[in-house]
Amino acid sequence: MSFSTGLKCRECGTTYPADARYSCDFCFGPLEVEYDLEAARGVVTRASIEAGPNSIWRYGALLPDPGVEPVDLGAGWTPLRRATRLAEVLGVRELWLKDDTRNPTGSFKDRVVSVALSSARRLGFTTAACASTGNLATSVAAHAAAIGWPSVTIIPSDLEKSKIAMAAIFGGTVLGVEGNYDDVNRLCIELVAEHEDWAFANINLRPYYAEGSKTLAFEIAEQLGWRTPDQVVVPVASGSQLTKVAKGFREFIELGLVDGAAPTLFGAQASGCSPIATAFADGVDVVTPQRPNTIARSLAIGNPADGPYVLDELRARGGDCGSVPDEEILECIGLLARTEGIFAETAGGVTIASLRQLVERGSIDRDKSIVAIISGHGLKTLDAVVDSATVSSTISPSLADAEAALRFHQLVAAS
Repeated sequence: MSFSTGLKCRECGTTYPADARYSCDFCFGPLEVEYDLEAARGVVTRASIEAGPNSIWRYGALLPDPGVEPVDLGAGWTPLRRATRLAEVLGVRELWLKDDTRNPTGSFKDRVVSVALSSARRLGFTTAACASTGNLATSVAAHAAAIGWPSVTIIPSDLEKSKIAMAAIFGGTVLGVEGNYDDVNRLCIELVAEHEDWAFANINLRPYYAEGSKTLAFEIAEQLGWRTPDQVVVPVASGSQLTKVAKGFREFIELGLVDGAAPTLFGAQASGCSPIATAFADGVDVVTPQRPNTIARSLAIGNPADGPYVLDELRARGGDCGSVPDEEILECIGLLARTEGIFAETAGGVTIASLRQLVERGSIDRDKSIVAIISGHGLKTLDAVVDSATVSSTISPSLADAEAALRFHQLVAAS
């Protein structure tokens, strides 16, 4: 049972039925899914949620109607881990990592795609499609394959080879565009008008797609013992994830399901593509597009659709937005791996490097609880680390050589 009631314009408030539309007919503002939380009160309880499956669909009452059944590969219910060793390095008291590397295709995109394609099937679409920086393409292709749908995923042609392979292995059509993500997105908007039976997860299904990110907030609160954290650091590309994480916490609070106030949110961007961080630092409301130039390609969206709404969320409770260079991104991928045993893609390096930056800046309170979202697995961006993460030494198969190499590396580690 879903308590969703339809769609509502985020700008003028005009309401629509839960059909396939993504912009307002009157003001062209973006639409989002609306819920009858008053009706849900007392029906959606901690017990009813805990009785659900170990996936995002334990929160199905607060997600868009999936129709007969959801398109579900098992996304969600990923670990929330106490990061004591990393916390010590960063000088913070209580740090948790929401490890979304554990999703079926290795990124948080499985959450949003499960919701989007469930709505797509309910609405009568027959082909799954998307504009993507890589992770979304993989997830769309995988979910489409699981239900026997064709898929068309469109990506920048210079993506990491591992991400291209992961999108292509499921047998769908993968189109590489000579340009960046913003070029890909413009092309896909044109294709929407030409292929009415194609469900573009992040375009004509965007209101439904975006709701999947709320489940990050739901899980964090439930896994903390039905309480909210004080601060949450979220990687930012289009900005949809951050705004929906905020929405998720608000809904749980309004339903009386959690103890605590809404957390302060912090964004994380690479300095090679930081339009939201730049606008925030400049104190303006208009997000000026940038041409991406960063190794963090999953976050390389120069014209973020939810940019203004991210600024609103950051400013609502005294948040901030980090902006970190590529060398710090790579450093923090290694730091996270060495301290907590989590191998994150470049977006994870952005999150940890931004967390460190914001702690040092004084924006994040060292003495309050912090959750950092790790949104994708490092196997997706091996290109970024293969030249530095190599064998320690190459030796002959002899005990003497092995012992000599071990002594050398012990000396290096001790120095």
